[in-house]
Amino acid sequence: MDSETPQPPNGTRGGARGGVLRTKSVERSIRDTEEPEHALRKSLSAWDLTVFGVGVVIGTGIFVLTGQVAKTNAGPAVALSFVVSGVVCALAALCYAEFASTVPVAGSAYTFSYASIGELPAWIIGWDLILELALGCAVVAVGWSGYIRSLLDTAGASLPASLSGTSGSGGFGFDLLAFLLVLVLTGLLVVGMKLSARVTSIVVVVKVTVVLIVIVAGAFYLKSSNYQPFVPPAQGATGAQGGLGAPLVQLIFGYRPTTFGVWGIFTAAAVVFFAYIGFDIVATAAEETRNPQRDVPRGILGSLAICTVLYVAVSIVVTGMQKYTDLSTEAPLADAFKANHSPFFAGVISFGAAVGLTAVCMILLLGQTRVFFAMSRDGLLPRMFSRVHPAFGTPYRSTLLLGLVVAVVAGFTSISELSELVNIGTLFAFVVVAIGVVVLRRTRPDLPRSFRTPLVPLVPALSVCASAWLMINLPGETWVRFGIWMAIGFVIYFLYGRSHSRLNESGPR
Repeated sequence: MDSETPQPPNGTRGGARGGVLRTKSVERSIRDTEEPEHALRKSLSAWDLTVFGVGVVIGTGIFVLTGQVAKTNAGPAVALSFVVSGVVCALAALCYAEFASTVPVAGSAYTFSYASIGELPAWIIGWDLILELALGCAVVAVGWSGYIRSLLDTAGASLPASLSGTSGSGGFGFDLLAFLLVLVLTGLLVVGMKLSARVTSIVVVVKVTVVLIVIVAGAFYLKSSNYQPFVPPAQGATGAQGGLGAPLVQLIFGYRPTTFGVWGIFTAAAVVFFAYIGFDIVATAAEETRNPQRDVPRGILGSLAICTVLYVAVSIVVTGMQKYTDLSTEAPLADAFKANHSPFFAGVISFGAAVGLTAVCMILLLGQTRVFFAMSRDGLLPRMFSRVHPAFGTPYRSTLLLGLVVAVVAGFTSISELSELVNIGTLFAFVVVAIGVVVLRRTRPDLPRSFRTPLVPLVPALSVCASAWLMINLPGETWVRFGIWMAIGFVIYFLYGRSHSRLNESGPR
């Protein structure tokens, strides 16, 4: 059905004024970006978007997760696990690229869902992304604080325990460094996207340089014997968590999980997927890109390709430098250099991780504010948060609000156990976007698409299946927490969002 002609003037589908599946036409979405008080400034290029993608994906995962998963799940074959996760992300990236070039509007998966599936699914995914990006930013800020405290200790300086996240008596304290980091980055995002992009570019150049130095230096310490066997024999998992702590797929089918072997490669892929989270944030900046139809697909696919190559290279180096059974789980790459009597490079890794996390935190906060801004502009959240700064052209109200909230969360709360919510939130977004591509192809075949996802509906279907498989490999307790957050979102939508939506004829226009 072509929804262009029969659509009512208010942009709904099917004429149901209060219908929860009413869609916002692509034309209206683009037209809303031209309202002076709610228009973001276009200043980004394909290079800026690629930098954002690389900046958010390359974080502590490349220095820590590679060795951890090699030791516990896949051995040297962890390189293949990164390839598997990269393929899952690539399937989603192809869907994101089509949407971002067709609907170059802030909001990413939220906006894409609104244009294809309907308002309630869009609200659900937007609500999901707000939690995902807030938790991700807070967790990264706390991790950054830990690296900085470690560097301060090395230099002979230290912060009081009460300002380092825990009090001297063992209770909760205040993580001053994490709090201040988020506030500073919030200020940069308020001042302007171009300045944020320049700061991110500098940080990413430093970070990637450190990664390349590590790869080249580590290559001199490789031993072929460390790669034997490349795929260790499968063995039953020991100490597997019971109850809701077990993977959902285990709770459903009752099988005993294994580590290593071919199955271990796929189990590891579900874990290392966390290292890829963030490339989709490139799509949230589509509205602030000078040529989104061309540059957003390049930014999404280019950043993903660069990150996959770097992850595979680092995993090959770390498992070649030290036998996978001897790798540490705290700082495997740094400790591998120490085991080879190269403490200098261990220090370089710590420096690169600390610098890199700055960019990760900034870009996660950027993505969250843009999703919140888009939902506010549509009336699903208070419209006051969608006004842009008259001088900077940024959504300063939503940025300040969310920045303060995330800073407080990072400063006062230990939320490492909630980090898996970031995984499930991202995978859920992948599923919705893939479905949306197929739906919009059928309902609006007339739309100009400068980038088209190949082999539709096969590629979107593969993306849904791959993402769903990784989701059910997450712990059952993660699903419970996710369900609680979604239930809260449903309540807010039906109490506020549905009646205040700009697509509602009786609501505010």
